[in-house]
Amino acid sequence: MREQLLGTLPDTRRKLLLTGWFSFLHGEVTAGDVLAMERVRDVLVGAGIAHDVAWSPGFRPEALHLVDVRPEDYSALVFVCGPVQGWQIEELHRRFAHCVRVAVGTSVIAPDSPAATGFDHVLARDASDAEPGRDLAARAPALPPRPVVGVVLTHGQHEYGRQRRHEQVAEQVTRWLAGKDCARLELDTRLDTRDWRLCATPAQLESVLTRLDLVVTDRLHGLVLALRAGVPALAVDPVAGGAKVTAQARACAWPALVPAERLDGRELQRWWHWCLTSGRVTARQIAAEFREGVVRDGADRLVEVLQTRLAGHGPVGRNA
Repeated sequence: MREQLLGTLPDTRRKLLLTGWFSFLHGEVTAGDVLAMERVRDVLVGAGIAHDVAWSPGFRPEALHLVDVRPEDYSALVFVCGPVQGWQIEELHRRFAHCVRVAVGTSVIAPDSPAATGFDHVLARDASDAEPGRDLAARAPALPPRPVVGVVLTHGQHEYGRQRRHEQVAEQVTRWLAGKDCARLELDTRLDTRDWRLCATPAQLESVLTRLDLVVTDRLHGLVLALRAGVPALAVDPVAGGAKVTAQARACAWPALVPAERLDGRELQRWWHWCLTSGRVTARQIAAEFREGVVRDGADRLVEVLQTRLAGHGPVGRNA
């Protein structure tokens, strides 16, 4: 393909436009499609072929969009990944009729459709008349790791009345998180044996938490369970003046706490950085304290209290 394409492009205009379903206004942008595109870009760069990428304005509003492209600026169009079917692809053929048009890593569902036959060449990923090939995403350039962040938020707790700031906290935190370069995983501490989206046991939830780099939460148990797993928690107290989240952070000697009144991007960023650096060690130390029972809790005193309160009512014990 590389030699054929290079030979087709005129010397005065060798630019290529890279497109896919990620280019269309209402097209779906998937991780697989973008990785497949990056694999093709890697090949084009290696071959010295100048190219642009057309993005959906709904996904990359600041990038080059199909509506703004001048077809006469290009000699070739490459369509990457996904099915070669539909009016959007047929429109590409009409707009770029003068270009060499190649589809690569695609699924050919209807070989005789105008969308498929409009290409000069199709390097199919799968088609009814050919052996399947490996998806392009598999050989995309290696990606740097990103923090995996569990997000545990609550919209309830109406018992706090006018002190509630839960909706404002959730809106600010999630808007801020949307701009962070991280993998976000929405979690819930609620258990349910019937809903597959929720964990059914604490062990299942803990298995998820131990695989995270950070937990962002406005829930008391979001904080405690993260620390129990040795994972740093960026905690926000959603109650004006502070309530149980603040109290628990103090009890655990955990500093990464943001009051609702001081919630802003700068404060979140400060504790985000701490959690992903020094906070990792601190979280592991607190988890070890939990396991070893370094600090007494209410359960340690329960039997003593029961025996005192029930004095005169008979012994308290297994054989009573």
